[in-house]
Amino acid sequence: MGLFDRLRGESDPRVAFVGVDGVPFSLLADNPERFPNFAALADEGSAGAIDSIVPPESSACWPSLTTGVNPGETGVYGFQDREVGSYDTYVPMGRDVQATRLWDRVTDAGRQASVLNVPVTFPPQRDVQRMVSGFLSPGVEKAAHPESFRDELDEAGYRIDVNAKLGHADDKTEFVEDAHETLDKRFQTFRSVLDRDDWDLFFGVFMTTDRVNHFLFEDYERHGGNKEAFLGFYEAVDEYVGKIRESLPEDVTLVVASDHGFTSLDYEVHCNAWLEEQGWLSYEDDDHEELGDVSGDTRAYSFIPGRFYVNLEGREPDGAVPESEYDSVRAELKADLEALEGPDGKPVADRVVEKEDAFRGDHDDIAPDLVVVPTHGFDLKSGFTGHDEVFGVGPRNGMHSFDNASLFVDDPDIAIDDADLYDIAPTILDLLEVDYTRTEFDGASLCK
Repeated sequence: MGLFDRLRGESDPRVAFVGVDGVPFSLLADNPERFPNFAALADEGSAGAIDSIVPPESSACWPSLTTGVNPGETGVYGFQDREVGSYDTYVPMGRDVQATRLWDRVTDAGRQASVLNVPVTFPPQRDVQRMVSGFLSPGVEKAAHPESFRDELDEAGYRIDVNAKLGHADDKTEFVEDAHETLDKRFQTFRSVLDRDDWDLFFGVFMTTDRVNHFLFEDYERHGGNKEAFLGFYEAVDEYVGKIRESLPEDVTLVVASDHGFTSLDYEVHCNAWLEEQGWLSYEDDDHEELGDVSGDTRAYSFIPGRFYVNLEGREPDGAVPESEYDSVRAELKADLEALEGPDGKPVADRVVEKEDAFRGDHDDIAPDLVVVPTHGFDLKSGFTGHDEVFGVGPRNGMHSFDNASLFVDDPDIAIDDADLYDIAPTILDLLEVDYTRTEFDGASLCK
């Protein structure tokens, strides 16, 4: 137990959260001999597969994981969102998250929080102990607070993200080397902050796992040429999680979780190309590049990943579907999506979720009308240009999944059966003994 614990007394339990973006539980559970630290964490604590959210996309998942509420409350639905009453789009950042973050509840309770590399947190908050923003941040200079922490990260050569473009090469050697270097720098910083022992909540995310999965997951799942490189990378992740666990004082509970699962990718599905082919979408001219180029007789359009919007009169600027026809048009679109099959004859949609079944809250005015949770193997894309064919292949061989996300808690009294992403925030607050109102969350504490 560290100096700050002794000064603070032993009455305040603490939590160290380590995020492993996109890591499927089955990967870790099926290979205990390769990942002994995860195996020990499961044996001595609690572990299991959990569900993600709709849609299972990191830009939407991390705001929901860190707030315990659905995108209708966070206001973030994906990597790209639409302005209210407009066809203009934007990439959501930290200030677009409208719900209360877990670490804000901790600081409001008079405790300290260190937050490192969490996606959708740029620009860094000034009201937490220390923060470096994650995915989509422009660089350490603008992503870290306070200034002394920024200088420390800069001197250490901290890296916010892997160079994902390296994964496009046929030879993945340089990409894997870069992934290891990024992972090493992340661990060094995590360990440095953890060892200061001056925090009540440590919240850090390894994002590189998601990157490696996108380019090597099929090699693992289907015994490709890069399988050993993939497993070797995860052995390093396992080693670092084990070192973190060993270093934590007795008053700290370790929580390790992913935001979604992963599976092999067979086909990219270009949803707007399909909508155009089926007569749902049309453009003003042949030079279309974005949503604003759709024509006035468009009845539906799509955003990544698998979000479908009815072009509704009174909601969209050039809405072509009268409100009186909304239900019937949406039902028609849903039926078409449920009938869509890939080149292999498999249904593209595992299920099609209606808006009101997935989203509720003060920010559901930009919610998609339908979300397709795809069958494993179909990765739903939604660009407005560059794809004439509905089905194609790209440089990635792995894709997100709604099922099979991971949760490990170094406490045997955690009930993980039938859990999902929304349960993590209230569970952490319970472990911290920070008060909250049950109805504030879409999930519930897993503490027995």
